[in-house]
Amino acid sequence: MPSEIPTVSVVICTYTEKRLSLLAKVVDSVRVQSLAPEQIILVVDHNEDLYKRLIMDFQDVVLVESGGQPGLAGARNTGASVATAEIIAFLDDDAEAAPDWLERLAAFYDDPDVLAVGGRVDPVWETARPAHFGEELDWIVGCSHRGMPRVATEVRNLIGANMSFRREVLEHVGGFNHELGRQAVKPLGCEETEICIRASLALPGARIVYDPAAVVNHHVPATRGTLNYMLSRAWSEGLSKAQVSHLVGHKRALRSERSYVRRILPRAVLSGIRDWGSGNDTAGLSRAGAVLAVLACTTGGYLRGRQLAHAATFRTTQGAPAQNEPWRTVT
Repeated sequence: MPSEIPTVSVVICTYTEKRLSLLAKVVDSVRVQSLAPEQIILVVDHNEDLYKRLIMDFQDVVLVESGGQPGLAGARNTGASVATAEIIAFLDDDAEAAPDWLERLAAFYDDPDVLAVGGRVDPVWETARPAHFGEELDWIVGCSHRGMPRVATEVRNLIGANMSFRREVLEHVGGFNHELGRQAVKPLGCEETEICIRASLALPGARIVYDPAAVVNHHVPATRGTLNYMLSRAWSEGLSKAQVSHLVGHKRALRSERSYVRRILPRAVLSGIRDWGSGNDTAGLSRAGAVLAVLACTTGGYLRGRQLAHAATFRTTQGAPAQNEPWRTVT
């Protein structure tokens, strides 16, 4: 007899009125899923005006205000706390799901060893993709990048815009780390990486699966295609990876990144130079340069983050309270 398909609650976190039109499309994409969700949960991250507006606009969803600290991690934890289904899926407020998204995610949970499942995130650029922005760098805009698996594969961690967990797993590990969630004053992220690693450590033998056939389309504003944004985001990523490595260990935190730097980025640089040199693509050199600049900024952010983590640890061991360090982005 085939296993029964588990129930799914979908959590969408939002924080700004600027995304209202996108949010409506996201919710609509969940309403028409081939596997109907048990709940659609909208979590408003500390924005009372937005919450009042959504009461009128979305009367057929579970609408809650974040009860956690400001930031994405606190909002996600709030959504998970009111979810009633066996599986909790997370979708960004600017990412529309394909009609079979939930069905494809849920299918893997017939294996009791699977603790989390995620899928591909495709960028939908507000304008055309910038010529200098290679697909190898699509992680900068929260999307799947070139070099990721093309078939369903066990992975270390999932992408935040398209991921799901067993509810009991989130309860077991205590939810997302609010120190890592994106906030106004701290450009930190990687909470998805950290919770996946933490869950794997807590449940030895469990598996996390990435299925590229489970697709969401992620809206990317034109402003996120600029070199300035790319470098700022790369610096933040380095800071975040340093924080994660401090929490879970360097080998676990950087295993996938080492492979990416060794295999994917050299190919991207050589491909860009080759395209430029052949005269087939004049933007090839700018793509190669962007890859090198992003790598340098990410490395710099990581080294700075390591310094901050060591300084905080030293102060704590000396009996002094840790200072609030300015987690800066490049401008």
